[in-house]
Formats: sequence, structure tokens, C-alpha cells
Amino acid sequence: MSLRPTIETRRATPTMEGAGVKLHRAFGFADPSELDPFLLFDDFRGDRPQDFEAGFPWHPHRGIETITYVLAGTVDHADSLGNQGSLGAGSVQWMTAGSGILHQEMPHGNAKGQMHGFQLWANLPGSLKMTAPRYQDVAAADIPEVTDDDGTRVRVITGSFWGARGPVDGIAADPQYLDITVPAGRRKTFRVDTYRRAFAYVFEGAGAFADASRPQGVLLEKEVAGQEVNIRDMSGNRTLVRFGTGDEVTVQAGPEGIRFLLISGAPIDEPVAWHGPIVMNTRAELMQAFRELNNGTFIKPAH
Repeated sequence: MSLRPTIETRRATPTMEGAGVKLHRAFGFADPSELDPFLLFDDFRGDRPQDFEAGFPWHPHRGIETITYVLAGTVDHADSLGNQGSLGAGSVQWMTAGSGILHQEMPHGNAKGQMHGFQLWANLPGSLKMTAPRYQDVAAADIPEVTDDDGTRVRVITGSFWGARGPVDGIAADPQYLDITVPAGRRKTFRVDTYRRAFAYVFEGAGAFADASRPQGVLLEKEVAGQEVNIRDMSGNRTLVRFGTGDEVTVQAGPEGIRFLLISGAPIDEPVAWHGPIVMNTRAELMQAFRELNNGTFIKPAH
């Protein structure tokens, strides 16, 4: 077993997307090799409907997969192929844009006006960029949750973990997408396949991820269960943690526990030509996509 070192921790930054949705971006539109095969990760949450209900009106995608995970509120969606539906709390939509699709996503608050969700973009290899679009809509009740003896809970959205398999399948990046809750004061280790790039995103509670060179945690502010805990830099206000190579990740939960996403996938390691919601391998392919958007041939007929 080898502990993955912590390469970097950073806060998600405020930004605005769609028709005026206020959100926080953990990464995206920078170096696409940083977390290959993942391109972008957004955290959209709030309790003021005016901050998110303008939504994400009709827009195109090609060459990627978008993964939307809703924790509170709902997201209504529709596309140019006639698909439509609503994602409720705890549900997931994994959309393979492939050769191209136009769609819209409109978030709505719950009875208290609260909305919370995440969107992750995963790249497609060149051989699959022009594949037929595909949706996988998964209800909350269909996502397995496993609980360890110490109360640690893991929702398995995709991949296999602790004997459970997530319902989303057939994804090019062969990802593992886990929603993990570790109780207060607990220290827990999770296996991550060595060949995958991995990151964690902390969104509730606090704690510290052990580093290979400082396995007990650093930058002390408190002591929890006799372990050093980096409360300040690993709190739940939208912290991204990037890991190096290894086959396990260890976290020490703080006094309120910690909840985070642990996401990993196999690198594609191909050239990236990227503008807005379209990601191809070459500039020529990118320009072709925008020409097709302009001349009305972007959406390909079903085979």
C-alpha cells in the first residue's frame, strides 16, 4: 500500500455561468492535463432563488460527458432530441454529449428555497467524441449506500467500492465517483486504483487528508482523537484536494465530521482543443464544430 501525497489544496472560486447562476468553480478552463480525464468541476448552491433560477438555457456540448449530482432542490432538463425530465435531491444525470447535443438545465430550490448540486465534465477520447449522445438518469433510491462499522457512509455513484457497484456504467474514463461521510474524530483510509488521477472535494465539515511526507496532517489548529488535524485548510467551504500517485487516500475527520466527494478516472492523455462547451482533439475539429453550429448541422441524425 502507498499513500497518495497531497499535491495541492485550494478553494473553489466564485464565478457566474448560464443566464446568471452564481456558483463556485474548483477547476476548469486552465490546464486540461492537471486532472485528466476531468476538465471542470462546479459547485452550485444557495438559498436565494434569484442567484440560480435563471439557470442554464439552451447551449451545445460536443466531445465530453457532463455529470450532474443534486443534493437539494431540483434541476429540470430538456434537450434537442426530445428528452426531458427532472433531477431530484440525491439523484444523478450522466450525459454523454458525444457528437453533439443542445440542452438546458434549470435549477429550482426546495421548499426552503435551497439548491445544491455539482457538475463535473469528463473528457472523451478521440475515438468516442463523435459517438451518439446518451443519457443515464439515476434516481436517489437507485444509488447504493454502504456503511462501515464506525459509521462511515459511502454513496457509490459509479465504480465499485466496499462490495457495492454504482448504477452508472459504460463511461469512457472508467471513473469512480463516491460521496463519503466520515464521522467526527474518525481516521479512514480509502483505496484508489494507482493508474487513476484522483481528487477530493470537501463540502461539509472539516478534517485533514494525510500527506505521504506528513502522514498525520499539518498546520495544526485543533487535536481530534489524538491526531493532528488541519481544520483551517480542509474545511467544508468548498476545498479541492489534488492527489499524486499511490493506491490509498487517508482522511482524519474533524470535530463535526467531514463529507467530501472522492473522484478518480483513467487519464486519456490526448491533445485537447477546447472552447466553451465543446472539447475536441484539434483546432480544426473545434472550428468544424462551430461551423456546424452556425449552419445547422451540429446535431447528427441517429444511426
